[in-house]
Amino acid sequence: MEEAKEETKSFKELGVCDQLIEACDNLGWKTPSKIQAEAMPHAFEGKDLIGLAQTGSGKTGAFAIPILQSLLDSPHAFFACVLSPTRELAIQIAEQFEALGSGIGVKCAVLVGGIDQVQQSIALGKRPHIVVATPGRLLDHLSNTKGFSLRMIKYLVLDEADRLLNEDFEKALDQILNAIPRERRTYLFSATMTKKVRKLQRACLRNPVKIEAASKYSTVDTLKQQYRFLPAKYKDCYLIYILTEMSGSTSMVFTRTCDATRLLALMLRNLGLRAIPISGQMSQDKRLGALNKFKAGECNILICTDVASRGLDIPSVDMVINYDIPTNSKDYIHRVGRTARAGRSGVAISLVNQYELEWYIQIEKLIGKKLPEYPAEEEEVLLLLERVTEAKRISLMKIKETGGKRKHRGGGGDDGDNEEVHKYLGAKKGKLSKKPKRK
Repeated sequence: MEEAKEETKSFKELGVCDQLIEACDNLGWKTPSKIQAEAMPHAFEGKDLIGLAQTGSGKTGAFAIPILQSLLDSPHAFFACVLSPTRELAIQIAEQFEALGSGIGVKCAVLVGGIDQVQQSIALGKRPHIVVATPGRLLDHLSNTKGFSLRMIKYLVLDEADRLLNEDFEKALDQILNAIPRERRTYLFSATMTKKVRKLQRACLRNPVKIEAASKYSTVDTLKQQYRFLPAKYKDCYLIYILTEMSGSTSMVFTRTCDATRLLALMLRNLGLRAIPISGQMSQDKRLGALNKFKAGECNILICTDVASRGLDIPSVDMVINYDIPTNSKDYIHRVGRTARAGRSGVAISLVNQYELEWYIQIEKLIGKKLPEYPAEEEEVLLLLERVTEAKRISLMKIKETGGKRKHRGGGGDDGDNEEVHKYLGAKKGKLSKKPKRK
């Protein structure tokens, strides 16, 4: 009985063809993940899918393998279009398609902002099989690139569908849906299901199969989650204390604003820590450069906004720190999903001051459990206060000297404006939220 159970877990048993099994093997995918095992049989039957699975659980493979297998049966250009809310995730999805399709000659084009549009038009002129795009840039090309249309597509995928359905993308998405054939397969994938996803399900899916390889808002069992309630003025000290305690670890630190990423990265560097910022304020080249340095281990601390919370697969992240608590509790699921991926363990620590307590309580309600407190003696933490204060003072001086001059040149990596930094610091004084009651 146990043997039969094991057998059904193979890609072969699910109906994946030999060429793609070999590609999976080359990627180190020995057996399908839960979402892959549950989604692929329905995909091979030609059904529309709504896939809900924890981040890091192999969602890209769950839609890429069926699309590539279908492409083998009927190869033609502009076969599938995958939409992503962020540039980095789009690039990563395309890389996965190319890796899985390397043995069958799959061509991909990535259409995202921040990269030369003419080069993208040339790539489209080569008639790729798969187009991976952010909605705004795809719409630009549909409107302006001669000879490009998606009238032949057989598959549409919305990855991180809940985010794609917010107001930032809504208008572009409606126009894209009007420009593609209704006769197609449609896959929606996300780690969190929202009313908006259900709304779209009614609009453009036909009798979809819903696969829930996770409870509605869940985190993986291998993730150790903690919080620390602390005075706002000591938040930097606690951050440095935790990073020092876990000095050999690879960490992602999430902040609320672009300016905070720069300030914290400068401060950490002044304290001898290898930190690099990434935010939406940076040019695309600098964003990718920062991500690559982090992936390569040149810097072991990535200071980021929620631009890095969606779908990015950086296998070696040991720890996620919520320096700022997200105002939308669902963003917590995506942030902490950057660690403990694909069966590995990881740690997530949230630094909570009195002004953020309301948001933190919403997170505990969402995940359905109270988290243990991160153990630290405050006296020991405050031994760092003098050094941290000095490092922050030097960082603010550097921002004052360079920030305002460089910000208007198109958003380089370290760009930031002193006035904006002070707005961010003001948030710590309680300007973002009324003080909630302590639990």
